[in-house]
Parts: sequence; C-alpha cells; structure tokens
Amino acid sequence: MSPSSIGQRLLGKVAVITGGASGIGESTARLFVKHGAKVLVADIQDELGHSVCKELGTHETITYAHCDVASEFDVQNTVDLAVSKFGKLDVMFNNAAIPGKLEIKAVDCDIENFKKVFDVNVCGAFLGAKHAARVMIPAKKGCILFTSSLASMICANTPHAYTTSKHAIAGLTRNLSVELGQYGIRVNCISPHVVPTPNFKKTTGITDEKKIDEAVCESAVLKEAKLEAKDIAEAALYLASDESKYVSGVNLAVDGGYRLTNPALAVAFNNMIPWVSCTH
Repeated sequence: MSPSSIGQRLLGKVAVITGGASGIGESTARLFVKHGAKVLVADIQDELGHSVCKELGTHETITYAHCDVASEFDVQNTVDLAVSKFGKLDVMFNNAAIPGKLEIKAVDCDIENFKKVFDVNVCGAFLGAKHAARVMIPAKKGCILFTSSLASMICANTPHAYTTSKHAIAGLTRNLSVELGQYGIRVNCISPHVVPTPNFKKTTGITDEKKIDEAVCESAVLKEAKLEAKDIAEAALYLASDESKYVSGVNLAVDGGYRLTNPALAVAFNNMIPWVSCTH
C-alpha cells in the first residue's frame, strides 16, 4: 500500500516552513504533519511557534526555530538544525513574507520600506533556497517552494514594493528550476488570492473576517467557494509530494480564475449594459 493511499502523502519527508507560526505557514505545518512529514517551523513569532509545535506533535516530529529570514546566519542555522535533528531535508517552503506599508502611489513610497520588503520577501526567500540547495544537491533530490501572490500575475492596486517582490519570486522560481533540475530538485511557487490571515488583517486594519470574505466573494469569478489558508496548504502538499514529481518551474495560481478577467468596464458602466455585465 502506497503512503498516499493511507493519507500519508509526505511520509518520511522532512520539511522546513518559514513563517510557519501563523496564517498559511501554520496551516501548512498542520497539514504536513498530518501527512507524515517531520516539520521544522521557522518564524520570529517565538511564542506562537512553540505553541503550534506543542499542539501538533512531539519533538521527534515537529520543532521550532527562531529565524529572521533576512538574516543569512539564521537561515543557514535553521536548515542545519533540520538536517541535524531529522537527518535530511526534502522540502523547503519559503513562505515568510511581509506586505510592508500600504503605499499605492510611487511618489509616496518610502524607500526604506521598499528595501525592508525586499529583504524579507526576496532576499529571505533566496537565502532559504540557497541553503536548501546546499543540502539537496548532494542528495540529488528535493523540493523548494515559495509563496508568491496573485499580485505577481495581475495589477490590482497593491503596494509597489509588495507587488514587485512577488514578481521577483515568480522569476526566481523559474530560474532556480532550470539551474537545480539537473540535481533532481523541483522548484515551484504558489500565488494565492486574498486570504484573511492575521498578517493581512493587521496590515489592512480590517479585522472583521466576514467583511473580508464578503468583499472577495462579491468580486470572485468562482462562486460558492471560500478561499482559506488551508487551501494554500493543500496546494503546497501537492507540490511537496511525489504526486507532482514532474512539476517544476510552475507559478500555481489559487485564485478561482480571478486572474483571467478584468471587471473594470462593467464597474464603469455600473452594469447598465447587459452584455457588459455578463463578461464578469
């Protein structure tokens, strides 16, 4: 009986998840452990990180490491800890990111904020890939994942620093997949639509999850479904598992098809013309 047939799609695999103490990272840690993986949760939210690990298993199956992904020292130590504790590294999920300030106009952008967003979102992700590759290349196998964003595919009035950083992640994914494919290492990224994570609520100041859901639902292409953090975790599970053994260099949109349409004309006409309103 195969591992996947008994619900253990990551049985025997070791994964590091950055930003794993909350939001998408936490949901992914929960799902990976459920499917048999040994997980190292890396984050700067120490109390939350320890709490998640305590809830999900023993020190033999899941552990926590303080890791500021903008620090190469921290990232290297995190990867080394995973290898020393669990014996190897199969999956590196570079999920940690920050939205930065909500600066929509270029003339209002704070360059220090721009640099900080890149330090975490781009440099941090690259460092995770760099040190994962250091371990995976000799093993001739491995999976490197990134969390990008729908902002890497469409222009949706999101902050310039955040949007540019997520485009960089998509480009990094493609470049690394070509370089590392010769060693049997797959590289992919996931681009979610809006997920009401704690980070999103804190940044936008919208704490009422129901209001967030209503706004997303109203503008959604795919109706009768609600996007949650666990849905992104399911995408990560697929890409981390052997079921995607020949999938590499992909930017997987989890957006219900939102990227395929532009409702601006219908909005402008306020749905006065039937054929216009039918386009969305």
